[in-house]
Amino acid sequence: MDNKFFEQVIWGNTIQAYCMFVGIILIGLLLKKFVSKVISQLLFKLFKKFADEVKIDTFIALLLKPFEFFITLTSLYLAINQLKHPLEVTVFHYNRLVDKVKVREIFTFGELLDKIFLFLIILSFFWIILRIIDFIAHVFTYRAIKSENKADDQLVPFLKELFKFIIYFIGFFVLLGYVFEVNALSLITGLGIGGIAIALAAKESLENLIGSFTIFIDKPFTVGDLVKVDGVEGTIEKVGFRSTVLRSTDKTTIIIPNRAMIDGVLENMTRRNYRRVKFNIGITYETNAESIRSIIEDINQCLIENPHTTDAAVTLDSFADSSLSIQILYLVENIEFNDYLKVKEEVNFKIIDIVQKHGSDFAYPTQRTVSSEKKS
Repeated sequence: MDNKFFEQVIWGNTIQAYCMFVGIILIGLLLKKFVSKVISQLLFKLFKKFADEVKIDTFIALLLKPFEFFITLTSLYLAINQLKHPLEVTVFHYNRLVDKVKVREIFTFGELLDKIFLFLIILSFFWIILRIIDFIAHVFTYRAIKSENKADDQLVPFLKELFKFIIYFIGFFVLLGYVFEVNALSLITGLGIGGIAIALAAKESLENLIGSFTIFIDKPFTVGDLVKVDGVEGTIEKVGFRSTVLRSTDKTTIIIPNRAMIDGVLENMTRRNYRRVKFNIGITYETNAESIRSIIEDINQCLIENPHTTDAAVTLDSFADSSLSIQILYLVENIEFNDYLKVKEEVNFKIIDIVQKHGSDFAYPTQRTVSSEKKS
């Protein structure tokens, strides 16, 4: 085919430039997945000794999308730069000081695209770094699960969030410096009153950060512990950079700021030796004194014989309006919560059997009325 065909100019660009534009985009889209996998496999070799117990598929799965995004952006940038129009079109004019002299400059569409691509490429670069941090955290989490020390399960998510926050912080100032050409140091020093306002706004976040460090130093609890904080009860799932995640007994997720975790009244129920159970039952007034004594003795004996209960105390507590109130108090050894519920259930069924065995029954609120004939 005659080269003159490709040299024809249509809308400011040659046909050859359009072909290069389409060809680069097609090659980038077709090869992005393959190239991303190859780059991920090569990069994994740097972590092979560190992550020998983790499969390479996990690493590739984390980095595939960031690399594909990076390759797609690069392909688009190279493709668009094959064109002259509309890259040379002026978007706006602006004034710039050069040696204290005001110079009028133009800002072209091509320069605008350069800024956009630079912004996105920097984002994709830091996205890749964040995914690498996720992989490193995944390896340490795997090792923490295998170890018996629960502190590792708590430390890994915290360090993961801390390092990701640092990367976000660095990425923000890199974008300011390279894309928006802002001097970050001058920006920080020139904030003035605005800086004070930001510091005040960040006061609570700083307190939560200090709270997280206090939790790791004092270790009032670890992941998996059952705690109660100012009346809120749940199992510790994660100690983060800003907050602690609890899972309540009804499987509700509860998020408490770290500052509240250290300032509030915290009860670690996992570290206690026993759980206290105290309640009253009401039996009918028709029950004679001998039967009441037998019921109390049998319930007490039942609690003594149960291998999971101790320090039982069963007494005739009071004379209620509609019943004789028997108080039952005992301790259950520190076992899993579901097992603890089973022990309580077993004791309750035994109490029902004992009360019925002695010819008594449980009372419920009643009122006695005197007939008019009896009154007369």
